[in-house]
Amino acid sequence: MSNQNNQILKNTNAQILDEFNASIMFDKELYSQDIKGSIAHSQMLCEQGILTKEEQELIESGLLQVKEEIESGKFEFSLAYEDIHMAVENRLTEIVGEPGKRLHTARSRNDQVALDFRLYVQEKSLSIKEQLKQIVETFVNVASKHTDTLIPGMTHLQHAQPLNFGYHLLAYANMFKRDFERFESSYERNNYSPLGSAALAGTPHNINRQSTSDKLGFSAPTSHAMDSVSDRDFALEILFNISTSMMHISRISEELVTWSSYEFQFVRMSDEYATTSSIMPQKKNPDVPELLRGKTGRVYGNLISLFTVMKGLPLAYNKDTQEDKEGVFDSVKTIEISLKILNEVIKTMIVNVDKMEFACKIGHLSATDLADFLVQKQNMPFRTAYYITKDVVEKANSLNKDISELSVEEIRQSNDEIKDIDEEIVMYLDLRNSMNARTSKGGTSTEQTKVQIEEFKTWLDQN
Repeated sequence: MSNQNNQILKNTNAQILDEFNASIMFDKELYSQDIKGSIAHSQMLCEQGILTKEEQELIESGLLQVKEEIESGKFEFSLAYEDIHMAVENRLTEIVGEPGKRLHTARSRNDQVALDFRLYVQEKSLSIKEQLKQIVETFVNVASKHTDTLIPGMTHLQHAQPLNFGYHLLAYANMFKRDFERFESSYERNNYSPLGSAALAGTPHNINRQSTSDKLGFSAPTSHAMDSVSDRDFALEILFNISTSMMHISRISEELVTWSSYEFQFVRMSDEYATTSSIMPQKKNPDVPELLRGKTGRVYGNLISLFTVMKGLPLAYNKDTQEDKEGVFDSVKTIEISLKILNEVIKTMIVNVDKMEFACKIGHLSATDLADFLVQKQNMPFRTAYYITKDVVEKANSLNKDISELSVEEIRQSNDEIKDIDEEIVMYLDLRNSMNARTSKGGTSTEQTKVQIEEFKTWLDQN
């Protein structure tokens, strides 16, 4: 092989290695956090007499110029600088000269990236938490309009007992409220600054970690340098929190897909969030909730990926952790757009009250009320009442009626043990009465649903 060909091969291999090794093309997402951390670091170095006031002011001014260049699209991201930290530092030195070379005193890229990434995760935890609050509010607002709208409650996807639709929606409000609290808890647990940990063992320079921690809005500095540069629990937490929220999004999406089908027709989605078939113009496909459901698998994959990266790493920092960011960036963007879209889908969906109430007459939803009546009013053991109720259901089936439509005479004819049953039973079997009978705390009655709505409104005001 000629020397020229050898050189071409070497250049090609070097380029491939640069692309493989560099993170600049995705960790540029952290430019704002990197510059914010560097400004705080420079201010602390000045306070400690490690930088002069003039040097610090030049550095801070230069860093703000770099930020403006990035945000205006003038900044050139190059593989030559490997990561966002070196890219910013190199450009800073071009702008301010020698003082730019002093900025990295008493820190390492190890604690620098740990800081940048943690700042990003903390900021996103707050913004996602705010979106979750908004979607809780949307579910509560829609629920408040349907506290008397009947819908069949299901177990095993079989008709079980009558609910009100507002109550059903509040189940999701509770899920997203817990998600809110999960992000809140993670934020508090991870709100500690790793800056000043240096490579893994701290630094001999006379720094003040409390100062940078305060400047950056953390509760305190981390307490162990080696743990600080190798810890990615905070990234795993946000991935887990996002995955749990997406699971809840997927569950309501599945119900929206089901409810909007011809077989159910409980809801109709706004044309903005549904599409027609390319060859069947009569169809209206629930593409948006299907996509929301599908994207859940994507964020699960990001969580498992980072777990796998971290599971075998020795202390302290390892290059493997360069693989920690892309999945987090992707999951954050996925949850942000998913919450925004789901919020609009719920706000704009049209509820078919008549279809929901008609469906409640299928499956003998008030059968449990007959058993409860026999226990409460006739002093029967529940198991006896259970078998009598089965006989009444069979009678209703033989007449092609729902149990709620039976007359007292038809009920009496179904079993000799209830041949003298009180006419009051007809009222107990009424579907709306059945729904409203469940007045225990957390129950589905209109009264209890309104109590739950007020509790949510109080929580929303407090948060």
